[in-house]
Amino acid sequence: MARLPNKEFRQMVPLLREEGFYEHEEPRKINWPQYTDAQIKDAKETLEFIRDKVDECEYLKTHGKIGRKLTDAKILAKAILVCEFLDFTEREAEGWLDIMGPFIGIHLHLDDRVIGEAHDNPEVVYILKQVFQKTKDSDGKLSGDGTGIETSRKQNYESKKKSGEFMTSIVDSREIVQAFDLDKEEGAAMHELITQVQGLSLRLDAGFVDRKLVKAIRKLGMTPYVFPKKNLKLNGSPAWKKMYLELFYDVMQWLTEYHQRSHAESFHSSFKRKNSIVRKRRHLCILSQVTARIILHNRRKLAYFNRISIAA
Repeated sequence: MARLPNKEFRQMVPLLREEGFYEHEEPRKINWPQYTDAQIKDAKETLEFIRDKVDECEYLKTHGKIGRKLTDAKILAKAILVCEFLDFTEREAEGWLDIMGPFIGIHLHLDDRVIGEAHDNPEVVYILKQVFQKTKDSDGKLSGDGTGIETSRKQNYESKKKSGEFMTSIVDSREIVQAFDLDKEEGAAMHELITQVQGLSLRLDAGFVDRKLVKAIRKLGMTPYVFPKKNLKLNGSPAWKKMYLELFYDVMQWLTEYHQRSHAESFHSSFKRKNSIVRKRRHLCILSQVTARIILHNRRKLAYFNRISIAA
C-alpha cells in the first residue's frame, strides 16, 4: 500500500492561510433593477406571506379544551412575525396591529403582554417551524458556521461561545438558511444539522475537523470540504482520505469550492446587521424570535433570486 503524504500535507497546510496564496473569486454581482423592485414591494409581499403561510400550517394540539379560552396560535405567530419584520417591541406592536392586523387576518386586539408571552408558547413555535420548513429551498451548495447571539451590545461570539448563547447554521450559496440549532456546541450541532439538509456539497471551517462528521457527510451523499488543521493526518476512512488527497493534488480547485463558505459568514453578518439584539431571555422565547427572523430573511432572499430567474 502506498505511503500517505502526511509530512508533505502538513507542510502545505500553513501555506493555505497565507495572504495571496489563493486568489479570491469575484463577488456575485447584484442585479440592481431586481434588487430595487424587491425592496419596493417588500412590505406588501411580506405581510401577504405572513398571512398566507401561517394560515397553511397545522396546529400542534386539538382545540376546544374546557377552561380559559386561549388566543389562537396562528394569530400569535403572525404577531411575532410582524414584530420581527418591523422591529417592534410588544408595546409598539399592540397599537400597530390594530391598524394592519385585518390585512394579515388578525381581527382582535392583542395586548402587549399577550404578544410577549406568545414567544413562550410551544404551539406558536411549532407553527413557526412549519413556516420555516415549507418556505425554503436549496441550490445544493451548502456551507456551515457558528456565531454568537447578542442579547446585549457588550457581548461577542468569543466571550459567549461557551455559555450556550450561539447559533449554528447551514446555508446555501444564496444565503438561504437550510437548518439551524441554538442548543448545542457547534461541533455537536453540526452532526445533527447535516441530517436535516439535502445538498451536493458542504463546506466547513477548521473548527469542524472531525473524522466521524466527514464520514457522515459523505454517507449522506454530499461532498465534504472541511478546512484542515496543520497537524492533521490523512489516515482514516475513505471519505477522509479522499477529501484531503483531493486538496493535496489539486489545491486551487479544492479552495475554489471551499471558499464559497464565505456565504455562511455573510449570512451571519447580515443577520446581525439587519436585526436588533435578541431581547428575549427564556430559551423557547429566543427560539421563537430567531426562527421568525430566519423565516423573514429567507423570504427576502428568495424574493430577490426568484425575480432574477424570471428576468433571465
